[in-house]
Amino acid sequence: MRSVELFSGCGGLALGLSKAGFSHSMMIEWDEDAFATLLHNKSNKVEHVRHWPISKGDVREVDWSTVEGVVDLAAGGPPCQPFSIGGKHAGPGDSRDMWPEAIRTVRELRPKAFLFENVRGLLRPAFTDYLHWIEANLRAPQLEIQSDESMAEHSKRLQAAVDDHLYDVKILRVNAADYGAPQKRNRVIIAGIRKDLKVALHLPSPTHSHARLLWDQWITGEYWQRHGIAKPRSGPASAADRRLVENLRDRMIAPPGLPWKTCRDAFDGLGIPGKGSLSNHAFQPGARVYPGHTGSPLDEPAKALKAGDHGVPGGENMLVYPNGTVRYFTVREAARLQGISDEFEFPRSWTESMRQLGNAVPVPLAEIMGRAMLGLLNQRAPRRREAA
Repeated sequence: MRSVELFSGCGGLALGLSKAGFSHSMMIEWDEDAFATLLHNKSNKVEHVRHWPISKGDVREVDWSTVEGVVDLAAGGPPCQPFSIGGKHAGPGDSRDMWPEAIRTVRELRPKAFLFENVRGLLRPAFTDYLHWIEANLRAPQLEIQSDESMAEHSKRLQAAVDDHLYDVKILRVNAADYGAPQKRNRVIIAGIRKDLKVALHLPSPTHSHARLLWDQWITGEYWQRHGIAKPRSGPASAADRRLVENLRDRMIAPPGLPWKTCRDAFDGLGIPGKGSLSNHAFQPGARVYPGHTGSPLDEPAKALKAGDHGVPGGENMLVYPNGTVRYFTVREAARLQGISDEFEFPRSWTESMRQLGNAVPVPLAEIMGRAMLGLLNQRAPRRREAA
């Protein structure tokens, strides 16, 4: 299955889609440092990356007519800063808003399906009208906004033109931890599939859960046994988790699915920062706790990696040990929190590398969503019954 990708960043979404079975025909990234990271790993012949057709450029200048053949999937993570809770909240008024370009890509390529990712801030009430416009535009991308038409008027026209809808579209709020990433990363998935394929659009349900992690930690103790350490006598740290554990103990029925993955799970085998020959695993000094920036406990999924001022050089991208001491995540640890393999290297500084990782799509989330889209595209539209 052939795909094109916008806003590739350091490659998290592309890695997940490659693992799911997609072959990239074009990848676009404008940021010089992220592009350098992609080229570095392509030259190192990293699995999947070695075959990527990476281009540096501005998506606003891409001529999609140069893409030959059928495109099965258009994908990307439009810049999140206009909608991020930690940003300036300018939404469509922010020059970095690239949703119109994502829509143009769908309009001009007419892929069989598309898959876009963004921050959960896009779901805030302040952006409700804009989200409705995005959704309606993706349903009928061929109906462009007119020069004398407001966005609200265009949205109404799009929603009314039901017979002109080319795509079925779904919006799904996800937590990456629920899909196997060792990180609590709340995001929005906007996916669509062409209506003429006559395939119902279904997005995958969570595969991992918080409840199952608590079960493995505090009911069976399997989590601690797996890591070769004694179960702490203190029990769960938060009152909410203690209540949930009591409920689990009363019922004694194991929650379905797999447990959330924790920082301890993700960092297994890495060793002490600065020791050994593994790339990007150097100790970074200066971590400290202050109000609102308390780090990630070792035996929970990490808080969402952050790319802005409050993540780097702030206090969020750091690990908290059971004894309360803290340190920054190494770049290699942050890469593992995003599901990126140890052979994939980050050639820039710690700050720049953490920025790229803070903007990345977790590979496990991308892979599961990619496999779902691949499964839909592999379905054959049901044949019409011949008239008797």
